[in-house]
Amino acid sequence: MDIQGKTVLVTGANRGIGAALVRALLKNGVKKIYAGARNPSSLPDFGDDRVTPVQIDVTQPADINAAANKIGAIDILFNNAGIMTFANVLSASSAELAADMDVNYYGTIRVTQAFVPLIEKQGGGAVVNLVSIAGLAPPTVISGYSASKAALFSATQATRTALKSKNIAVFGVFPGPIDTDLAKNLPLDKASPEIAAENIIKGIIAGREDIYPDPTSDQLSGLWNSNPKGLEQFFANMG
Repeated sequence: MDIQGKTVLVTGANRGIGAALVRALLKNGVKKIYAGARNPSSLPDFGDDRVTPVQIDVTQPADINAAANKIGAIDILFNNAGIMTFANVLSASSAELAADMDVNYYGTIRVTQAFVPLIEKQGGGAVVNLVSIAGLAPPTVISGYSASKAALFSATQATRTALKSKNIAVFGVFPGPIDTDLAKNLPLDKASPEIAAENIIKGIIAGREDIYPDPTSDQLSGLWNSNPKGLEQFFANMG
């Protein structure tokens, strides 16, 4: 997919992979980037007038609809906003489980429903969902988070089918541990957000529907493709 000259929205653009995606997109010749954040004042100074801050709290339909009305049309949507609760499904409170689902799953669905019509107005484009390698099998310490990402994986597949006839590609991105605030407590080697963002953009340009943007996820994708039960066991052995 050619991304040069495209208009893009990135949710959760204030830090981590989201901020790195904005910078990587600027390097790859996009026309305009709407940088979404719950609190726009938390966005870094990207130093480029192609970037426009937008308030988007993905848990608030009014925020999402206001942003969609303000933006009007986009070519590519990056559903990046997410949270992670450190608790397993047997010990997490209902509120913790609901928070992961509300942001990671329902939040992504809300934004997609609001912005797909704006992509259609452009004659097609793409939706990019930041899922997680943990959406394929659950590390115990974040199994509530994993459940929300597993739901998002399924929704990504369903969205791809639903939008195929509308000339809208749907990409699933499955990062492993990335060196961000979100993953700082995970006991795994971490790639930089910049490397992950660059590989995500490369995957989109190459048209890869499933993108594994870092060394850990790339390695584990081989296990997932050959032996899904083996990936489950790998995470179980992490304790």
